[in-house]
Amino acid sequence: MILQTTLSLAAAAAIINIWLAIRCGRLRASEKVMHGDGGSAPLMRRMRAHSNFIEYTPITLILIAAIEMTEKGGQWLAIVGALYMAARVLHALGMDSPEVGKLRKIGILVTFLTLIGLSVVAVLIALGRF
Repeated sequence: MILQTTLSLAAAAAIINIWLAIRCGRLRASEKVMHGDGGSAPLMRRMRAHSNFIEYTPITLILIAAIEMTEKGGQWLAIVGALYMAARVLHALGMDSPEVGKLRKIGILVTFLTLIGLSVVAVLIALGRF
C-alpha cells in the first residue's frame, strides 16, 4: 500500500522544516549567535517557531498515515493535511512579531482543529463508526 497523502505531506513537512532551519540560521549569522538564542528575542521566536513545528507535525503525520492506512481518508484527508501545513507556515511567519498577531492565531487555531478533527476521526474509525 502506497500512502500517497502521507508521503506528500511528509515531503512538504521536510521542506517546511528546512525552511524554518534556514530562517533560524540566517538570523543566527546576522546576529552572530552560534549557540542558544544569545538573548536575542527575534532569534528565540524563530527557534520556538521551528521547535513548535517539530512538536506538532509528527503526531499529525502519524494520525494522517493511520487514517490513510484504513482507506477511510480520500481527498478530504489531503486537504486537511495541506491546510495544516499552510497553518504551520502562517504560525512561523506570525512568530516573527513580538505580539500575538493574526497569522500566529490562525496557525495555532488550524493546528488545534486539525489535531482534534483527526483524533476524532481516528477514534470513530477504531470504533467502526466512520
